[in-house]
Amino acid sequence: MLLKNSLIYINQFFFFIFTELRKIYLKSNIYNNKISKIDSNHLDYKPSPSLLDGIIKYSKNRKNISDFSLNNVWSDNKVSKKDFKKLHGFFWLFTLDLNSSKKDVQNILLKWFKKYHNYNAYSWEIDLLSKRIISWISNTKITYEGSDEIYKNEFDYLIKKQVNHLINEIDRSEKIDDKIIGCAAIILAGVSFNDKTKFLNYGLSLLKRIINNTFDRYGFPKSRNLRQLTLFLKYFILIREWLKESQNDIPEYLDEIIYHLGQAYNLTSKDSAATFLFNGSQISNNANFNNYLKRLGYNFKSESFEVGGYAFLNNKKLSLAIDLGATPEKKFSENYQAGTLSFEISYNGERIVSNSGYFQNFKHQLNLISKSTACHSTLILNNCSSTQFIKKSSGISYADSTTRVARKNINIKKNHWIISAEHDGYLKRYGIIHSRKIECLLDQNKFVGLDKIIRKKNGKELNFEIRFHLDPQARVMKTQDKKTIFIECNNEAWKFKSEEYNINYETGLFFGKKNNFLENQNILVSGIVKNEAQEIKWEIERLV
Repeated sequence: MLLKNSLIYINQFFFFIFTELRKIYLKSNIYNNKISKIDSNHLDYKPSPSLLDGIIKYSKNRKNISDFSLNNVWSDNKVSKKDFKKLHGFFWLFTLDLNSSKKDVQNILLKWFKKYHNYNAYSWEIDLLSKRIISWISNTKITYEGSDEIYKNEFDYLIKKQVNHLINEIDRSEKIDDKIIGCAAIILAGVSFNDKTKFLNYGLSLLKRIINNTFDRYGFPKSRNLRQLTLFLKYFILIREWLKESQNDIPEYLDEIIYHLGQAYNLTSKDSAATFLFNGSQISNNANFNNYLKRLGYNFKSESFEVGGYAFLNNKKLSLAIDLGATPEKKFSENYQAGTLSFEISYNGERIVSNSGYFQNFKHQLNLISKSTACHSTLILNNCSSTQFIKKSSGISYADSTTRVARKNINIKKNHWIISAEHDGYLKRYGIIHSRKIECLLDQNKFVGLDKIIRKKNGKELNFEIRFHLDPQARVMKTQDKKTIFIECNNEAWKFKSEEYNINYETGLFFGKKNNFLENQNILVSGIVKNEAQEIKWEIERLV
């Protein structure tokens, strides 16, 4: 044990030394000269800004550059970190109308050129740099056209220099989101400068590696993150449209991954009014993206009700979604939440039973809380999560144990759904298997649940809780016999019933909105784990 700890400290020491030396190298003239070696060709392809409509959230009223204060715009000491990222990402260019003064816009860029033309740890972060390249090239009507030759040379030079830095550093990034955006920026530079030998070929090669390493054999993200699924689809379609518009060949592997992601998106997000809050997801509105897909002629159809370890069952009014998947590999578990066998119910697009959502800011203590099993509509043993997490020095928590799902069965009939499965997340620690079966009687708007706590070996006394998180708008009332709880939500009345164990409700936290929280109510069935197998029955029924 002492030897193992010593080796860990030695590794950490050398990693620290290497990191510090690399910081010095990136700021050096040697590195600056390396990334400054560029070809002299000029911008050739100028993409349509409308191709970014699926990614950029536009305000209804476009602004003129004259509406902004242009004095000291790059005075970093006067802006917050959040505003710094917005400024240096340059996506604000998409909010300007085309009547804005090209001269004013280009003067702002010139000031940036003078101050940030060399590598800077903050303004050259991979996500910022990638967004900046995309924005500069996609807004050439105001960032490039009408300028003199000196400005154009500087513009071309700085884009290529930043792309060279991207190519050098992108493999070091631990964030797959940043890699996707960076890959898109490299490919855009490749088609825009007609640089197939370096930028385009590298970008397409990187894209293929990302696809092979990040998606399972069915084309679903290995992270099992529904938010990432939509993000990846947006950027892959954007890359495809750039290649198409610039008259470059579209790789088969790109068409294939878009096909698989499109099917999954159609099932999980497109036709669902209520966002499913599994594994890193927050409430989102995909109406604009759906219109974007329609305008470009993408029409995805789902061929199954199961994808990525989830089952999504829908009829005209009712929706049932359940997490039937295993824990992702550790390196893909950055946003994973321990909600195995958790489920969500929606009626007429309104959330009834839910999960709590995800607090995305990993530097905040609520991030780890939102990952816990207690924030999901499933079983909790001894106040512990089904999957354990470990926090790295970066502050990001990764899954440190694996929860597997077995005996999965999905039976769908006209007016009757049955889903059942079991997981082993508590087996190693407590010798317990959790089994769950949910039946939906569609003609009665009724759900019947059966949770089993199966003890494989005798052990110490444990407490259990089965939680049912409700929408923040829901109001609850318990009957005098303490066996029934009435739920009122969005002018609909529901009844929760469980006769054999204690039921109650309490105030919790809902993280459905990004990096925000609201109070909500959650129902819990609680008791003590016995040495023999236990069955906990419950019902959720709509009241007419």
